[in-house]
Amino acid sequence: MARQARAEITRDSVLAGAADVFLRLGYANASLSEIIAQSNVTKGALYFHFGSKEELARAVVDQGNERLIGSCQGFFDSRVPALEACIGITYVVADLSMNDPMVGAMLKLTHQIGDYRGAQGDNIAKTWGDTYRVLAERAIAQGDLVAELDADVVGLLLQELTAGVHIVAVGTDSIEEMSARMERAWYFLLPSLVPAEKLSYFREFAARRLRRYIG
Repeated sequence: MARQARAEITRDSVLAGAADVFLRLGYANASLSEIIAQSNVTKGALYFHFGSKEELARAVVDQGNERLIGSCQGFFDSRVPALEACIGITYVVADLSMNDPMVGAMLKLTHQIGDYRGAQGDNIAKTWGDTYRVLAERAIAQGDLVAELDADVVGLLLQELTAGVHIVAVGTDSIEEMSARMERAWYFLLPSLVPAEKLSYFREFAARRLRRYIG
């Protein structure tokens, strides 16, 4: 039992070290020797758990996605208005991109690996796309999105909003501005999505969420 516990600790150390290196250097430039040094483990210990850099990167993707899902869990409660949940999730992505290396690395790696899949083979992009689509369907039914909107189109748009703000923030080395940029994106997008009488409420809701993350 003690051996198994030590093995799990070693695996977690490798994943944490790998996340830091992937986040700092990117997938192409990260080396296993750099990850070994960052993780403070032996080469044998790393290869005991992961057979290649790609296998390790995909494990980071899975771990980061699990953390992101866990942090968003409250928004999946059916008692939470679906459009508020959509807005809230985008801010969680922004916050964890800056403050959780595992999630930040996961978001970068899904683009850099190229097929958006973790070690389990799940397509992370498709999974989150389905989530936004279901939330959009609920928001239309709840009257918070214009009734004539197509939930598939809106769900895809919200996924593109989140991914696009993240990619630009990473590409311009300004990840610390991601939450503020998310609020601006919502400010200009909401008039196309919500009934006119609800626009002020949801703009203010998005602004309040921002204040939670920037103090």
